[in-house]
Amino acid sequence: MSSNNSFASYGSIAKSFHWLTALLIFSAFPLGYFANELAHEITGPDFDGSKDVIERATLLFSIHKTVGVAMFFVGVLRIVWAVTQEKPGLLHPENKPEALAAETVHWVLYASLVLAPLSGWIHHAATVGYAPIWWPLGQNLPFIPKSEGLAEIFAGLHWIFVWTLLATVALHIAGALKHQIIDRDATLQRMLPGRRNLPQPPAQAHSLMPAVVALAVFAAVLTGGATTGVFQTHTAGNADSDIQLAEVLSGWTVTEGVLGIEVTQMGGQVAGSFADWTAAITFDDPAAPGPAGDVEVIIAIPSLSLGTVTAQAMGADYFDSATYPTAVFKADIEKLDQGYQAVGTLTIRDKVLPITLPFTLDLQNDAAKMKAELTLNRLDFDIGRSLPDESSLGFAVIVNIELDALRAK
Repeated sequence: MSSNNSFASYGSIAKSFHWLTALLIFSAFPLGYFANELAHEITGPDFDGSKDVIERATLLFSIHKTVGVAMFFVGVLRIVWAVTQEKPGLLHPENKPEALAAETVHWVLYASLVLAPLSGWIHHAATVGYAPIWWPLGQNLPFIPKSEGLAEIFAGLHWIFVWTLLATVALHIAGALKHQIIDRDATLQRMLPGRRNLPQPPAQAHSLMPAVVALAVFAAVLTGGATTGVFQTHTAGNADSDIQLAEVLSGWTVTEGVLGIEVTQMGGQVAGSFADWTAAITFDDPAAPGPAGDVEVIIAIPSLSLGTVTAQAMGADYFDSATYPTAVFKADIEKLDQGYQAVGTLTIRDKVLPITLPFTLDLQNDAAKMKAELTLNRLDFDIGRSLPDESSLGFAVIVNIELDALRAK
């Protein structure tokens, strides 16, 4: 059997690409489906934090993504090979509607073989806290930033292209069965392994009309996705937050501030911040080291935005925001020989632990700029108890605080 195509049949290389592609498609889809089912379970309100479920989801996602990357490269190579080879002729070119449908399906199929895995790969590269791709060339892509909004857009594109691919594969299989069972011709045999005596197709010419129809198909599915909200992004934090923090009396008014956290999930850094918090600050800078005031910060836990793992962070095994909607830091402020510190307690969930927070302070008359960084251990607050090691989620939680404040008049 020749490795090259002929007008009557496909060569061994084209056949190998065809059946390898089929194997990858029918492996990637169930892996992705069951991984998504586990992801919905993990982010659901009734999830008990089972480590086995998380590890199973991570494993399935990693295999799915690795198979997807392989499918992307196989798809590109298959297209390159196809355009350099003679195209086998249709056995019934006189049936114009069937010929148009067959060639349109091939155009859509080839495009989807690249677009489905590529959109998933871009979603992966834009996401933080992911199940890794099993290959040695890293997890990022050139020119693709870490962005929750971009990740959501490409998640929508991936969903559309996957279902377009599967619909096209179903039509392709239906057409092959129709040729085999109803027409009883050699269409299917041309793609089967081995050498066969095959009929010579009649002379025919190919047009660009199937490509135009394929473009119309993609335009239709993308328009349908847009109108149904597939590409909507949600980057403003946890939409379920309904915590209303009471106004507080404070000797200093915070005019601008960031209360951020950073964790390590699946080996990647995931950064986020709390949108809603109040600070009651009493502070007078003493001439010598000693007491300088006090502070009480109340944080609305559901206001946390932590990339694509925000919903998971609200779960019962993590912050459990439904039961413990606020965290509280209450401390006395002390001036040191060098710098300042706040010494007090931090309450998260039902844990109250002593905390010393060193910070720098830039005072300019009645204006102050404060910066601090603190590393906490999540297990000290019973966060992620079902993950007692760092294989999925690191122990360290880095807290970053920056705020500008003015002395109240």
